[in-house]
Amino acid sequence: MSIEIKDLSVQFRNGTVAINHINMNINKGIYGLLGENGAGKTTLMRVLTTILKPTGVQIKLSGIELKEENYEKLQSLIGYLPQELGLYPNLSVRESLEYMGGLAGVSKAECKKQIGYYLEKTSLTDHQKKKNRQLSGGMKRRVGLVQALLHDPQILIVDEPTTGLDPEERIRIRNLLVDFSKDRIVLFSTHVLEDLAATCNNLGILKKGNLIYDGKREALLHRAKDYVWICKLRDEEEYNVIQNRYIISSKNYTEGGIEARIISDRKPDVPGINTDATLEDAYIYLMNKEYN
Repeated sequence: MSIEIKDLSVQFRNGTVAINHINMNINKGIYGLLGENGAGKTTLMRVLTTILKPTGVQIKLSGIELKEENYEKLQSLIGYLPQELGLYPNLSVRESLEYMGGLAGVSKAECKKQIGYYLEKTSLTDHQKKKNRQLSGGMKRRVGLVQALLHDPQILIVDEPTTGLDPEERIRIRNLLVDFSKDRIVLFSTHVLEDLAATCNNLGILKKGNLIYDGKREALLHRAKDYVWICKLRDEEEYNVIQNRYIISSKNYTEGGIEARIISDRKPDVPGINTDATLEDAYIYLMNKEYN
């Protein structure tokens, strides 16, 4: 089981290049997708889910070539949670899931079983009779995720699945995705780096349509290994000087002044110690090194 992408480019009618000749090979498990807004993440997911038609490219999902005559077959293999989710406002949670399960070809008995299982897993059992229009943004994301899972897809593509969730629910959804990915592919796009640090070993980073990283999480952390410093600053005046010289990923007021986490190719010219890089540090380091 894999997603194979060879030389994918997407250019819109206004001339904007959303994806610029990228190559990827995604295998079983969770693959994290990172990048700033407009980097091309959603465009890539829309191509893989047959919503956006690519040109002059070879893409295979579970060995099936991504071309129009295979769309129906591919759609049966894919579950998709888009960033912008449309739910039928006047249907209850359960009614809308039963309806979408039927559209996906899931039998009534299996659909009932799957709905009960995933409502419990996403803490929605007590809310299943609510109309979709009554749900909070976080609840709608969870309903959308259940909808994407109902037909037991081989490939699950999720765009910002934990948006609007409290910390406890984020952990619950992350664990659900990890369990689901044991023998399937989950492509997980998010701005919450903590979610990827807790769930995936492989990730890709897009910047301005270019794939600037594709590999192991640990290898990305290694790239920033010697370039993260925790520095002590006397006051706001010194901080203002330092922030014009270096990338600062965090700032914390302490009794002795200000503690700043600095990302730099060289030791900053203020008192500080080298420290281990987090995924956020490594991401910021790479984004500021490549394609500037």
